[in-house]
Amino acid sequence: MSWVNTVLDAAAQQGAPRAQVLALAGIPAMDLQRERWPIDHIAQLWRAAVQATQDAGFGLKAGASVGPASFNVVSYLLQSAPTLRAALALVQQYQRLISDGGRFQTIAGESATWLVYHPRQGTLAFSPHQIEAVLAAVVVFARWVTGQPLRPLAVQFSQAQLGPRAGYREAFASPVAFEQAFSGVLLANALLDAPLPQADAQLARLHHQAADERMARLAEGQALSLQLRLWIAQQLLSSVPARSQAAHALGLGERTLARRLQQEGQTYAGLLDAVRRDAALQAVAYSQRPIVEIGQSLGYVEPAVFWRAFRRWTGSTPAQWRAGRGTEWGSDPVRTNQ
Repeated sequence: MSWVNTVLDAAAQQGAPRAQVLALAGIPAMDLQRERWPIDHIAQLWRAAVQATQDAGFGLKAGASVGPASFNVVSYLLQSAPTLRAALALVQQYQRLISDGGRFQTIAGESATWLVYHPRQGTLAFSPHQIEAVLAAVVVFARWVTGQPLRPLAVQFSQAQLGPRAGYREAFASPVAFEQAFSGVLLANALLDAPLPQADAQLARLHHQAADERMARLAEGQALSLQLRLWIAQQLLSSVPARSQAAHALGLGERTLARRLQQEGQTYAGLLDAVRRDAALQAVAYSQRPIVEIGQSLGYVEPAVFWRAFRRWTGSTPAQWRAGRGTEWGSDPVRTNQ
């Protein structure tokens, strides 16, 4: 629920009270007592906050407002990590304790590393403001944990620009590109691997124990399919992964993987289709990339095959989905290219 309070607090700071935002989202106030929210609740909340504030830069401001207590028990882990790279690895490991809305992936290069964010799509379109908030929060967190006025080497989004350029300059102090293959932040390896002054191995062990206990409670109801969805999303950046590759990555035989997925009422082909759907809906709705290019990036060599898949997912064509994203599919209404 940390992101829920972050969104509500950021909206309240701009004159939109919690009750107003929740009412616009159609979410009863009593739901604030729940430990976790469905993904679609979060999407509704983000759109309602943007509507209430009428602020095209709301996501950036919400992300910039996170603090040391914003990530519950994970915050303490991050404070005791030996390096920023180790801290980011902890975020990946314990992401579910922060939010179910997406996952991080690192792509290491010779001198710098991309931290890539993969949103997880529900029935509703994922809010692009949430993606901006996540990357802004990453930079704020990195500055907080290093104690330095850190500047990423680059920042990029798979979606189109939402707010004024000044907002991105204030949030990142770095070059920002839009409508790219993925959303992420590029950080220098020297910065990622520099020792952190507050590192404390003894405290880290205690915080690990507390985080592991909470993860174990969540894992009691966690399906193998959730792990597999994340892995597939990571692989789709370069190619369409085969079931044999998935089984190898999870340390399972193909038959064992198929049997365990069957026990959960899932198949590998179905999960692959769902992840492609998530990525396609997000890219078509919130970027101006050519539809043929989007289909090819998801492994659909023939445009007609992608068109049919999209029709099956949504009941509409990609062009109709893009044109109607501000109405029946609930896109955020505020956007400016200033």
